[in-house]
Amino acid sequence: MPHKKSKTSAEQPPSRTPADSSKEPGSSTSTYKKGSPVPSKRKANPTKDTPPSKAPRRSARGAPQSQPDPVKLLKYLLSPASLDSCRPKDETEDLKARGSGLRTYSSSDFSPFEELVCAVILSRPISHALGLRSIRTLFNDPYGYTTPKKIREAGYDGVRKALDAARTQHRQKTAEELVMLANAVVDRLGNGEEDVSLERVRKECGYDGEKEKAMLKAHIKGLGKTGLDIFARRIQAVWPNHYPFADQRTLSGLQKLALPDTAERLKKLLDDLWAGMDVAGLQGDEDEQKRRAFVRILERAVAVDLEGNVDAVKAEAARSSE
Repeated sequence: MPHKKSKTSAEQPPSRTPADSSKEPGSSTSTYKKGSPVPSKRKANPTKDTPPSKAPRRSARGAPQSQPDPVKLLKYLLSPASLDSCRPKDETEDLKARGSGLRTYSSSDFSPFEELVCAVILSRPISHALGLRSIRTLFNDPYGYTTPKKIREAGYDGVRKALDAARTQHRQKTAEELVMLANAVVDRLGNGEEDVSLERVRKECGYDGEKEKAMLKAHIKGLGKTGLDIFARRIQAVWPNHYPFADQRTLSGLQKLALPDTAERLKKLLDDLWAGMDVAGLQGDEDEQKRRAFVRILERAVAVDLEGNVDAVKAEAARSSE
């Protein structure tokens, strides 16, 4: 049976002598008397040869960035130079391949009927790129569905074929809603199959913006608050009773660009700076040009945000007048 090995005298710890107890722990020379305070250790003073300690480095990521000049931002958003930042890449490529005559949501003027079509499409739960591609496909050759008559003649199958070509989502429901939209305009909202003005809506509502939106909502399936906001945002360029208007989604884009965060403030800023704005290409008299410029700023602000190009636009705007 194994047994524990006993300790020998060589394994016993040496006894402490009085001489040992007089030494301070950690010191081989200084003496320490019992009851005396232990002297504190002092750090050596830096000498000329001691390099100074470095200050902690600060990260530039957390540093606040200076906001761009609103004047430069407005001028840049109104200029053609901002368009590529507002467009999905496939639209830019499509324009290069098919020419500047291609009608796009980003840069073309649409009739009130076409704006309604756009509002229905863009209120669907799809991406910015898919929405704009759907509009581009429907309004250009070989389809050209730009009037109630053309959509009714194409019918569900024709509209569905165009949406298939756009490779978008929710094609069946969107095709159904666009055909019903064309029927509603002919039967209740317009003056015949070729009418794209929707002037009947305005007259019956006494040119009251809220009544106009209520009438459209009552007769157009699939047009809810989001679609009505999109329609009102664009139509105010030619329907003055909606001006100035900016929906919450667009106001968010304006805030990210450090522009006024209400429609009234943006209108005032635009009025104050109007004399220095480049309004080339804007139709109408001065009042209409101001409304069109206002709409252009709204549309490009929200598009820049949706495309994730807010910081790039700020940087380009800051450089644009240098």
